Amino acid sequence: MTGFARAEGSHGDLAFAWELKSVNGKGLELRFRLPPGYDALEPSLRGALAQRFKRGNITASLTFTRSAGAAPVRINREALAEIVAVMNEIGAELAVAPPRLDGLLALRGVLESVEAEEDEATREARSAAVLAVWEEALDALAAMREAEGRRLEAFLDERLAEIAGLVTAAERSAAAQPEAIKARLRAMVEALLEASPALPEDRLAQEAALLLSRADVREELDRLNAHVAAARALLAEANNVGRRLDFLCQELNREANTLCSKSADLELTSIGLALKASIEQFREQVQNIE
Repeated sequence: MTGFARAEGSHGDLAFAWELKSVNGKGLELRFRLPPGYDALEPSLRGALAQRFKRGNITASLTFTRSAGAAPVRINREALAEIVAVMNEIGAELAVAPPRLDGLLALRGVLESVEAEEDEATREARSAAVLAVWEEALDALAAMREAEGRRLEAFLDERLAEIAGLVTAAERSAAAQPEAIKARLRAMVEALLEASPALPEDRLAQEAALLLSRADVREELDRLNAHVAAARALLAEANNVGRRLDFLCQELNREANTLCSKSADLELTSIGLALKASIEQFREQVQNIE
């Protein structure tokens, strides 16, 4: 969801430019920096932007530049008189030469630009031109974000293939096979039977069932496979899949954590840790998806 776009236009003796900057965000957050007198455009700007984008922190700035010599100027005689009086007073005390006219005119506030009065039709025409260029800026930002999405797609496909491969490796791990589970369970039950004092039969059955549920990771592996398939289906969709992929990342990570907590086998634990690392890489890049 990162991107930058700039679009320029003009109306009369005024040139203007839109700049849009987008960074990652869970939702859609908009900030506008508009010159005085253009605040009334913000509702229309927000509506157009919200129709195009659903996620990201987007800042939009509008700047105006008047062509050189287009705006008439006038001398602020009150400010000039005050400056001359002060300069004469200081000059009499310090016995320095009087100031030059060009130096006085260069002082801030002495020369002022005079804005011509605009009628309603001129203001409406300029607002229409600004909104037209706004649409161009939105098109440019959308194109940049789509290009970034295409670059990310290959990376995300690779991460999903890696996750699926690790799930397959976990399924093939000896610790996940029924015979290995039975052997581990048999050893645990024998240890319980040798406990002193002996456990009641109902308590022994409860402990055996608990050990079996903790040893069997097939349910977690099935859910991991289902989540990978769902993520691939979402990536094949065209729009607005970022939040759903966020949720799937949480579920993938939950199952990977459970897999590691259930594992009493070094090989399966190693696979589970690699799985968590790959899921985290996938999650980091999902933040860039709308």
